[in-house]
Amino acid sequence: MKRYLSFILVFILAIALFTGCYGLYSNNNAPPSGPVETPFELPAGQAENPSAQSSGHVGNPSASVTNANNNSTTETQSASSSGASPPEEPTNEALTPEKSTPETLGTEALVHEALVHEASAPEASTPEASAPDASTPEASIPEASTSEKSTHEGSSGVSVVYITTDISSEGLIAIYKALNWTPVGSVAVKITTGEPPDSNYLRTELIGDLVRSVDGTFVECNTAYGGSRAGTAMHLQVAADHGYTAVANVDILDADGSMSLPVIGGTRLSENFVGANFANYDSYIVLSHFKGHAMAGFGGAIKNASIGLGSSEGKSWIHSAGNSLTNPWGGDQDAFLESMGEAAKAVSDNLRSGERIVYINVMNRLSVDCDCNGKPAEPDMHDIGILSSHDPVALDQACIDFVYAAEDGRSLINRIESRNGLHTLEHAEEIGLGSRTFELVSIDG
Repeated sequence: MKRYLSFILVFILAIALFTGCYGLYSNNNAPPSGPVETPFELPAGQAENPSAQSSGHVGNPSASVTNANNNSTTETQSASSSGASPPEEPTNEALTPEKSTPETLGTEALVHEALVHEASAPEASTPEASAPDASTPEASIPEASTSEKSTHEGSSGVSVVYITTDISSEGLIAIYKALNWTPVGSVAVKITTGEPPDSNYLRTELIGDLVRSVDGTFVECNTAYGGSRAGTAMHLQVAADHGYTAVANVDILDADGSMSLPVIGGTRLSENFVGANFANYDSYIVLSHFKGHAMAGFGGAIKNASIGLGSSEGKSWIHSAGNSLTNPWGGDQDAFLESMGEAAKAVSDNLRSGERIVYINVMNRLSVDCDCNGKPAEPDMHDIGILSSHDPVALDQACIDFVYAAEDGRSLINRIESRNGLHTLEHAEEIGLGSRTFELVSIDG
């Protein structure tokens, strides 16, 4: 009997031991009941496939388009730009923001036939482009003559950018008059004289009548990189060869050196060096040819008022973000772009906080290369028109929007993005030079 009981006890212990071991094994090898952790977690809203997402948007945060003759406005909302830095070896596709949705430029008052066509063709926009905010109401413009609306701000209290598709002497004078601005004292007209032999500088047939009408003086500064305009004597010869001296006096502002302007609110510069003759003028018209640029991505009003008015020393100072007066090469790209905005703000602040300076951009011969290139790439984009504003940030942003809305703007877009060129606008707005929010007003009938 005892032997029988011992056998039963051993048998029960064996079964218990087997059951415990099996349970331990099962628990250690069962799949977890919660979510499986991955080595990293994608940011919210970011697609795994890079090709399925966009890196930003070039459109201004809020833009409205108005026709001065029909008093109608369409306001839209778009996402802010990404501000991503260009890769070490720029690859244009890596920095491709969303192409502006056609509505970014409005649907009732676009001023170029090609843009009107794109505005009515939703398939032209990228699938990922952010749609206008459906809750944004359409604003109405009170009836007024063009002269009554030609002020610094539009009906919604934002900067106004005027445009005409008439790229002629008459169109240029009309877009200038739309600003309703009267210069005081001696008038400087800041141009780029253009590097020989074949750059796309603004021709005197286009700009001569405007300069004569304001009794202006063409002003420029010497370059910091050599070429035919590095010295005053050579530079004046180029100005004569390009017909400028036959229209008005030409003043190389840094012929006698530099003068310093304080930079208020900057993060890169504390001062800006312009030509010593800058102080000889009371009012400035910054007349720019909008185009691409090998270092800045694009050149327009901000670049012409900063690098353009910078003395030879000042150009190096801006390119190096305040580190050198003699060497313009090798600086940080974003620091250079930010320095341009800060230098332009120093100029504006010096001229009665922007009261004595206005800006005009001519959007023709839209090459990827600037007018400092004597053999630029042939433009493969159609001409747009002439734009003007009291606000250089709004003006350049409007030009950028037109480039991105153009079906044939890809080459220029690639140049802009490969240099992170939109960051100039971002920083210029941050420091108070102007606003990327604007109202676009056509002066065409």
